[in-house]
Amino acid sequence: MNDKNIEDFLRSHRPVATDDPAFLMETNRRLSEVEGIKQEVDLQRRHGRLALISALVSGLVVGVLLATLVFLHPIDIAALESGVISDAYAFIEKWRYALLPLIAGCAIALGLTLGRDRKRFRL
Repeated sequence: MNDKNIEDFLRSHRPVATDDPAFLMETNRRLSEVEGIKQEVDLQRRHGRLALISALVSGLVVGVLLATLVFLHPIDIAALESGVISDAYAFIEKWRYALLPLIAGCAIALGLTLGRDRKRFRL
């Protein structure tokens, strides 16, 4: 119902307001519970937004560092000792051209997330 419908409904039915203190106390208690729920939802939304932003920033930083390592510091994979580092470098070397679109996607997602309405999603 919109405000106009509610006003018309109240005018036509003419509810009687009582001076019962128990009614007012119960109404105030319910309103404070609703406010508590609203505050908790806002807090959870803020935490989720911070988690998303921190994940995007860390992904962007790690991706840029990894791309810099792969593109600017070429290493002969055969010269490395066999182990986890050589396997990781071989994997990164194989997929290095897919790394740049992932970094760009992370940067775009971060920009879109931070560019949203500040009043609706405050940090």
